[in-house]
Amino acid sequence: MMRAFRPRATLGGAASACIPRPHPHPTPSYPVSSILRRQGVSHLRPSVSCAPGSLSRSYSIDYRSPKPPPFAFAFDIDGVLLHVAKPIPGATQTLKYLQKHNIPFILLTNGGGKHETVRVADLSSRLDVPLTTDNFVQSHTPFRELVHGSEGEDLAGLRDKNILVTGSDAHKCRRIAEQYGFRHVITPADILAAQPEVWPFEPLLAEVYAATARPLPSPNPKIDAIFVFNDPRDWALDIQIILDLLQSRGGVLGTYSPKNGRADLENEGWQTDGQPPLYFSNPDLLWSAAYHLPRFGQGAFQAAVAGVWAEVTGGKAPLRRTVIGKPHARTYRFAERVLNAHRAAVLGATRDETEIDPLRNVYMVGDNPASDIRGANEYESPVGTRWTSVLVRTGVWNPERGGEPAFEPKAIADDVRGAVAWALEREGWDAKGLRG
Repeated sequence: MMRAFRPRATLGGAASACIPRPHPHPTPSYPVSSILRRQGVSHLRPSVSCAPGSLSRSYSIDYRSPKPPPFAFAFDIDGVLLHVAKPIPGATQTLKYLQKHNIPFILLTNGGGKHETVRVADLSSRLDVPLTTDNFVQSHTPFRELVHGSEGEDLAGLRDKNILVTGSDAHKCRRIAEQYGFRHVITPADILAAQPEVWPFEPLLAEVYAATARPLPSPNPKIDAIFVFNDPRDWALDIQIILDLLQSRGGVLGTYSPKNGRADLENEGWQTDGQPPLYFSNPDLLWSAAYHLPRFGQGAFQAAVAGVWAEVTGGKAPLRRTVIGKPHARTYRFAERVLNAHRAAVLGATRDETEIDPLRNVYMVGDNPASDIRGANEYESPVGTRWTSVLVRTGVWNPERGGEPAFEPKAIADDVRGAVAWALEREGWDAKGLRG
């Protein structure tokens, strides 16, 4: 008989909640190579090692499990592995244990603002664990799919189009976008430098803008897409420019569409005249930082944009935008493709591909019920892989402040080590070495 443990119970410092339920989806039976082809893994970029040793050296070449594990892990970073850039106790031990036993994992974060190679090198140093970009996905990583276009997108590839990018450091975001392959990247600083009248107030970051601005390709360029890479700093300027473009005619800066506000048109005419699509890289309202209470994230900026838009349109036209990052399915699909490619590399290095069973279960370990837990609970894998959510107590969620989690995890653990120990035991593995 199955037993359900209440979330507030404590199980020896490991998982403190377990609500077993049968999963309705059958275990996939197609070979790994078929999964990789179906998920478009051939389009993923090769990994870059960001610590001494290659991928094969990151994982053990001495340890041999009786059978390749049909499960893997996905870890959030802030609040799960790190807190204020310092390792959470047990995090390094846990990742090294997984590498030693050739158990694949991916780092899946709503953070961003640095290129993947830079971020992974930093994480490798802080965690003292060799990591590579082939098992790392941050909030804006999926944007690189839009360089050449991606399945399901209405717009063609944006490689040779003008795009506007912003974030905590728009100049860095520009460099990241260019490394992804976008060739014509514009920032708010470029627009402000060319047309100071666009913002009739004293700029908050005048020196930064002056040092980073580039000439516009034309006095009033056509912008084909808007990307928010991570949490912007100068909300007022960014919101002004974004809304200018969303009200423009065909995305041309400094124009105003005659369709805006027309009751006889779809969406009252708003965003129906070739305006650029708006992309946000994550919806996180809050995140865990150095302060003892959670801080506002990109989700707060998105709410501000939507609030001003509602005032401009009289509340008659909801803001049309695309939001990725956890908990949205697009990010989980992308992460699953990356994880399957990484898993094939890890397990295929020691075994023939035909002996590798399809990935049956992914344990998503996170600290935020609204992103990590909700995303894993709601995601439906196109290849039948189950995603199981595990919530840890070391980050955003705090039962004393927020009560029961808004989205119920499969298990609650004190920390990442306890979460992985619970998952290993659930899979029939001996977790004594990890607990010890």
